[in-house]
Amino acid sequence: MSAAGTPPTLYEWAGGAPAFERLMEVFYREVLRDPLLAPLFARMSEDHPHHVALWFGEVFGGPSAYTEERGGFAVMRAHHVGKGIKPEQRARWVALMLAAADEAGLPDDAEFRAAFASYVEWGSRRAMANSQPGATLTRRTTTPHWGWGETPPGTD
Repeated sequence: MSAAGTPPTLYEWAGGAPAFERLMEVFYREVLRDPLLAPLFARMSEDHPHHVALWFGEVFGGPSAYTEERGGFAVMRAHHVGKGIKPEQRARWVALMLAAADEAGLPDDAEFRAAFASYVEWGSRRAMANSQPGATLTRRTTTPHWGWGETPPGTD
């Protein structure tokens, strides 16, 4: 928990690791059923949802588990390079993620959902841009950390 007098992180507010594991379980179940997204994830490893739960947890102020266990931002970005994500796939990914947040029981207060949706939009747009053939990758080298009503510096 946060120190007395400081607001909880988005990670804490969401319910910590169990909430993000639940979110990714729901989300990837739907992704694999979706005709537009299933081809992008056809070779997804069994532990992929867990890895993404670690990523989201870190982004939203939880432990640096993705960075420590998986290699951080460079590894996450590398998973998208060359995938050629189309705008309609990105939009569907966002829609399914937001719906999964409802089904997984993430907090539904406006402040949390605005921050959550902001990251989902930003992250999906960066992933799509980095996935294009010949893309110039962003200068970012570190995992972004999202907070309450703010876009972190260096989100390019």
